[in-house]
Amino acid sequence: MVKPAFAAQNTPHFAVIHIDTIFRAAHLIPVFGTTPLSPSIKFYHVLDIFKLFYVNKFADHHAFEIAL
Repeated sequence: MVKPAFAAQNTPHFAVIHIDTIFRAAHLIPVFGTTPLSPSIKFYHVLDIFKLFYVNKFADHHAFEIAL
């Protein structure tokens, strides 16, 4: 599982990274709670709404090999 990082005063921690340091994209699956979600939630709201995510190592065979 992964979760967003926060700095002082609960502000999101952001960093600029060089494109050469990115190894592979990740398929994140939100950890849903017990309450129903509003139908008005769109895909671009997900990173703001959910605080914890599963990394899908079954997205393809390359991701599976990396996550082992």
